Amino acid sequence: MRSSLASGVTRREIWAWAMFDFANSGYTTVIITAVFNAYFVAVVAEGKSWGTLAWTSTLALSYALVILTAPLIGAYADATARKKRLLLFSALGCVIFTAALALAGPGAIAVAVLFVVLSNFCFGTGENLIAAFLPELARDDALGRVSGWGWGLGYIGGLVSLGACLGYVSWAQGQGQTAAQFVPVCVVITALLFALASTPTFLYLKERSQPQPAVAGGAWARFARTLREAGRYRDLMRFLACTVCYQAGIAAVISLAAIYADQVMGFTTQDTLLLIFIVNITASIGAVLFGWLQDRIGHRPTLALTLLGWLAMVGMIWLASGPALFWAAANIAGLCMGASQSAGRAIVGLLAPPTRLAEFFGLWGQAVKLSAILGPMTYGLASWLSGGDHRLAMLITGSYFVIGLLLLASVRLERGRRAALTG
Repeated sequence: MRSSLASGVTRREIWAWAMFDFANSGYTTVIITAVFNAYFVAVVAEGKSWGTLAWTSTLALSYALVILTAPLIGAYADATARKKRLLLFSALGCVIFTAALALAGPGAIAVAVLFVVLSNFCFGTGENLIAAFLPELARDDALGRVSGWGWGLGYIGGLVSLGACLGYVSWAQGQGQTAAQFVPVCVVITALLFALASTPTFLYLKERSQPQPAVAGGAWARFARTLREAGRYRDLMRFLACTVCYQAGIAAVISLAAIYADQVMGFTTQDTLLLIFIVNITASIGAVLFGWLQDRIGHRPTLALTLLGWLAMVGMIWLASGPALFWAAANIAGLCMGASQSAGRAIVGLLAPPTRLAEFFGLWGQAVKLSAILGPMTYGLASWLSGGDHRLAMLITGSYFVIGLLLLASVRLERGRRAALTG
């Protein structure tokens, strides 16, 4: 492991960095993927026909806020060398607003929308900031490995949160409690685990960047310069376009998995929680193994393999009429999920100028959050326009993976790295 680290970086610091992925994965697993999304539609929206669209629209609003602010927050972090401080604020915000979701009972749409938007905004901002530390911690030829360690540990964190919630839900249902009673407890558990697991990050992760006072206070001007110079970093820009497409498909799967399982496959809450628990194990393994593969066959071929896997998953889900094929498809998605996101983060680390990491990772975050609007909204609209045909909606959403593959073919990492180092 030590041979993968940049000069002056310790194993403890890498562990502390990866623990943030461990901490925040519980949020996406419990709130976005497995528990609160289905609760929002069935309980908060009281089963109304517009519930799924309300959920995807709420996520879209939160991601739009991240899109508007990510490049500016990144530019400010680079200018002032305050990535770690901003990361702390984002973590505290996510913890507080996640816990506040416990107040969202039946019919409390406004409360649920408000705190989902705020918590997801803080989560997205934190994702961008923690990713910007990666090139400072790992050597260029080990970005895939180290990124994979982070994603792998992240999925273990998701397992811990999901396992805690699964245990509580099983007990609560045995006591005759309803979702309106046990889901609020689950969100508090998730918030507490986030706070506890992220503590090592703020104790041991170092802020290595130096302030750049010449650009302090000029975030808008700096962002405008980034856009003007897009031609110089054309491979990065092409990859960001690729990211928008393939992440749109991933975002749809993540945010609508529990809803699809319930509406199409007839899964119970416990069935869905168990499925996602197993998928998180698969995802953790996939993130580490594909991270190792990235550094041997290259980031682009590895990402291409995962996108082909996503296409296979879409086809299997479309064909699935029983639980066996659906379970197989879900585990293929898990295997590809961590790997595709880990590869994407590593590629951005290669293509971003070393002195402007937070700024360019902010652009990456912008691309990811734009995809998080496009994917779920495409699914939601397709389902609504087709009269609730979730299979057709999934098939249409899968086209994003095809477009992503085509765009990936135009990216040249060697050329992009040279541009980053000379820019």
